[in-house]
Amino acid sequence: MPIKIQSDLPAKAELEEENIFVMDENRAISQNIRPLEIIVLNLMPIKQDTELQLLRGLSNTPLQIDVTFLQMSSHVSKNTSASHIKKFYQTFEEIKNNNYDGMIITGAPVEKLEFEEVNYWDELITVMEWSKKHVTSTIHICWGAQAGLYYHYGIKKELLPKKLSGVYKHRVMNRKEPLVRGFDDVFMAPHSRYTQASRQQILDNPRFKVLADSDEAGIYIVLGDGGKEIFVMGHPEYDRLTLDQEYKRDIDKGIEPDLPVNYYPDDDCNRKPLLSWRSHANNLYTNWLNYYVYQITPYDLNESYDNYCI
Repeated sequence: MPIKIQSDLPAKAELEEENIFVMDENRAISQNIRPLEIIVLNLMPIKQDTELQLLRGLSNTPLQIDVTFLQMSSHVSKNTSASHIKKFYQTFEEIKNNNYDGMIITGAPVEKLEFEEVNYWDELITVMEWSKKHVTSTIHICWGAQAGLYYHYGIKKELLPKKLSGVYKHRVMNRKEPLVRGFDDVFMAPHSRYTQASRQQILDNPRFKVLADSDEAGIYIVLGDGGKEIFVMGHPEYDRLTLDQEYKRDIDKGIEPDLPVNYYPDDDCNRKPLLSWRSHANNLYTNWLNYYVYQITPYDLNESYDNYCI
C-alpha cells in the first residue's frame, strides 16, 4: 500500500529502506484515486519514533492513504524539536473544518495524572467531540484509549500496583467481529503503562464488545458503537526495541523497574529482544482500515456523516 506523506518527513527514508511503498505528494497527485484521509493525533514524547511505527503499521493494505499529523497547540513538546513539529504537524484550528476517514489517538506518558490535570485535556476533549461528526472511525491507543473511554463513556481508570511492562498473551473474544479477523486464538501484544481502564465498568456497558482479553494484562481491545470508536489498551505499534529503550531509560532515572515480561531471551536484557507481535499488529491496522474505514466512509468526505452510521 502506498502511504502518502510529505516528501521530506524523516520517517520516509527508513520506510523505503524497509521496502515499504511510500509516495510523496508529487507522485500522488498524478493518480486518479481518492486516498483515505487519516489523521494522527500524536501525543507521544518522541514523535519521530511514533510516526515511523504507525506508518509502518498502516502500510499493509492495497489502499492509498494520505496521513496528516496533528499536535496539541496547548502543549509544548520537550522531546521533539519545534522545527519538526512546525514543519510536519498541524493544529486543530487548521483542520477543524475538514472531514477524515480515520483517526488515531496515541498514548501519552501522563497516566498518573487525573485526566483533568493534563495540560492539554480541554483541547483533547474538543478534538474527541469533533471526531464524532468529522471522522468515520477512531482508534485510541493505550492512554489515548483510557482518555477516550473516560470522555465518551465515563469509564474510570485505576492505578496498577506496579507498572505493566512486557509482551503478554491475549485470547480472541467475539471472533466474528472483522477487527480480529485472521487473528490466532492466542496472540502476543506489548503493554507499557501504570494504569488501566476499569474492567468491571467496561464489562457492564452494553455498548461495548470486548474483542481481546488477557489474564495478565487485562482487556486489550474494546469496540464501541460498532466500530465508530475502537480502544486498544496496549501498544501494537511498538518496535522491537521500544520496551528495551523504556526499560533502560527508567534504570538511568533510578526508578529500578521490573524486567519487561516475555521480552528478552532468557530474561537477559543484554540480548536482542524477540519481536513476537508484528503480524498481529499489522492485521489489526489492516482490518481497521478495510472494515471500519474503507467500507464505511463516504466517497465524498463533504457528505454528511449522519448518513454513514456503522
